[in-house]
Amino acid sequence: MFSGFYRLSPKERLAFVKEFAGLTDEECALLQNTGGLPLDLADRMIENVVGAFPVPLGIAVNFLINGRDYLIPMAIEEPSVVAAASYAAKMVREGGGFHTSSTPPIMIGQVQVVRVKDPYAARLRVLEAKEEILKKANEQDPVLVSVGGGAKDLDAKVIHTVQGPMVIVELHVDVRDAMGANAVNTMCEAVAPLVERVTGGRVYLRIISNLAVKRLARAWCVVPKEAVGGEEVVDGIVNAWAFAAADPFRAATHNKGIMNGVIAVVIATCNDHRAVEAGAHAYAARSGHYTTLSTWEKNENGDLVGSIELPMAVGIIGGAVRTHPIARICLKILGVKTANEFAEVLAAVGLAQNLAALRALAHEGIQRGHMELHARNIAIMAGATGELIDLVAQKMVEERKIRMDRAKELIEQYRATGKI
Repeated sequence: MFSGFYRLSPKERLAFVKEFAGLTDEECALLQNTGGLPLDLADRMIENVVGAFPVPLGIAVNFLINGRDYLIPMAIEEPSVVAAASYAAKMVREGGGFHTSSTPPIMIGQVQVVRVKDPYAARLRVLEAKEEILKKANEQDPVLVSVGGGAKDLDAKVIHTVQGPMVIVELHVDVRDAMGANAVNTMCEAVAPLVERVTGGRVYLRIISNLAVKRLARAWCVVPKEAVGGEEVVDGIVNAWAFAAADPFRAATHNKGIMNGVIAVVIATCNDHRAVEAGAHAYAARSGHYTTLSTWEKNENGDLVGSIELPMAVGIIGGAVRTHPIARICLKILGVKTANEFAEVLAAVGLAQNLAALRALAHEGIQRGHMELHARNIAIMAGATGELIDLVAQKMVEERKIRMDRAKELIEQYRATGKI
């Protein structure tokens, strides 16, 4: 145990970690090479900072969304994701690009009430006091209300738990261009005493829900059959989707592919990727059966038609979105003007990523697309540098032997003979 660690400066903390873990001077220097994020700013963003963890930032291209071109910044360590998104967007572009829509940015805040003698009657009393509760909530954020946001509606439900019945009061808050957690949580805290008085119960939790079913983003596209490789490939993609729609084991990987793209953009803009991920998977299971976030069909012309709908709690103001200098640059690259527009772009990116993965599975196998980039990573891990990375990677792909031991053999061979 180390008391007062948080009181130290980042350099002092790193000195402690260096001694504890036996880090070298070079390793410490790497930790404090924070790139575009000043160390003093990082120290104000989270606790106990000792450095930064850089993630590659790439740009996906070819995205045509609602008739407008977008460049998509993606922060991710997994190879082939950026390339796959760009390739899928190119295929979709041949069918007119992505079309998107979204619902208003309504987040749900929950107030948990326990020890209620008459829960069903208490629920009705809450609904009767709706205007008073909403007024109290909106007093907490007059700026949000002044721009058209604020608590817009209220609902209440009775749930049965192992601890007995509970009344759950839900605020529906329009958070405008923010993700909204701070505003919603503040409102829930403020109305808690009023809710206790109305219900006669005891309030415990007062917090936002990350299952943002009232804040949905949607995207759809038509991909000409020629663009994906013919009608047989279209059939393969639709069959792959049907497998995922019926089987949760396949659906988990299907949706992971969607979120590869979505989360990479969310991280690039310093939004809360954990909230987005949790909401998406919970939404996929809302029927009681975990299934796909996307749908793929074949139209009467034999072309591929894709669509997606998922909750998207993201913002373009507030928190790290505007604090982190790289996040600000990424938002500038995206060029989105509202949180709704941003959410729709994310839905299109998710659908593109899904298309790329399904086409690879149905047409050529998923590994082929990964092989080259994975081989480069193995070559680097084996000690290759500069042009040797590409030479070793290319040879391993040709041999279909993408392994650490083979990479080391090729590096030794090159250094001994000057060729592979």
